Amino acid sequence: MARRDGAAIFDILQGFVAAQVLGALVELGLLRRLLDAPLSAEDLAPELGTEVARLQALLQAGAALDLLRLRRDGRFTLARKGAAILGVPGLEDMIRHNRAFYQDMADPVALLRGARETNMARFWPYVFGQSGEIPADVSERYSDLMARSQVLVAEDTLRTVTFSGVRRLMDVGGGSGVFLGAVLRKYSSLKGVVFDLPGVQTMATATLTEAGLEGRTAFEAGSFRDRALPEGADAISLVRVLYDHDDNTVRDLLRKVHAALPPGGRLIISEPMSGGARPDRATDVYFAFYTMAMGTGCTRSAERIAELCCEAGFSDLHSPQPARPYITRVITAKRA
Repeated sequence: MARRDGAAIFDILQGFVAAQVLGALVELGLLRRLLDAPLSAEDLAPELGTEVARLQALLQAGAALDLLRLRRDGRFTLARKGAAILGVPGLEDMIRHNRAFYQDMADPVALLRGARETNMARFWPYVFGQSGEIPADVSERYSDLMARSQVLVAEDTLRTVTFSGVRRLMDVGGGSGVFLGAVLRKYSSLKGVVFDLPGVQTMATATLTEAGLEGRTAFEAGSFRDRALPEGADAISLVRVLYDHDDNTVRDLLRKVHAALPPGGRLIISEPMSGGARPDRATDVYFAFYTMAMGTGCTRSAERIAELCCEAGFSDLHSPQPARPYITRVITAKRA
């Protein structure tokens, strides 16, 4: 037992280094290079501008993490987990994006004390439509990252929730329209509207037009902080929205959602959620500190979100166990 515990503790200790190894493999494009053919450190070093011995250490570490496979001839090829990274939309960009998050985590005590501005906080004013000194290329890359990562969230949400009987869905904070588009492609009779800040309208319109959904969709520009939500939808979705905000903002938003829905109208919440009384390794570690570094919200348990929904007047709440909690968990509710 002591040996097992010791190994587990060391695994936690080396977790940051393992993440940096993954980051280096992605940053240097090694996963994609090794997808085509087996290569050795000697083959790769001249092109990458690294010493052979140092690159050999990186490739060896990648193999130890089961991202690469070391062949008998000394060359490396892509392992199944490494190939899976290339197949997940937006995952390579998310790995690169984590560099800013890891800088904030370099001094976790300062983060816990709120002693300084974080890198993540400088990203999020753009997302919220506020001013900020953010280069255009960073803004575009971040918007694209969020859109592509939304594909996985939409897939898991649609496996959990049925939209049968819904006539019009409003996706509040719907950004580029990825989630709304996924729902409308599956339910051909449904119409929808994205409600979000004016800055994302062009991207949302382009996404939905490219999907051939322009005749069934609309964009309503506005901020739920400043105004009531438009009426007319019999279902409203909040996808990766609540964990961006504090409890007071969430309470206000849920009251506005309740007011905008007709009797019997449905609320769908989808985002990573804390394990609550049963702490979850993904959401209570990664997402809890990610949202802390953002400085704007927190990762809540399904039970806590359900409490806030009940306060707003919702009933008939359901939250099935998620297939992939590190992607999302879903809560549904109804206006009585």
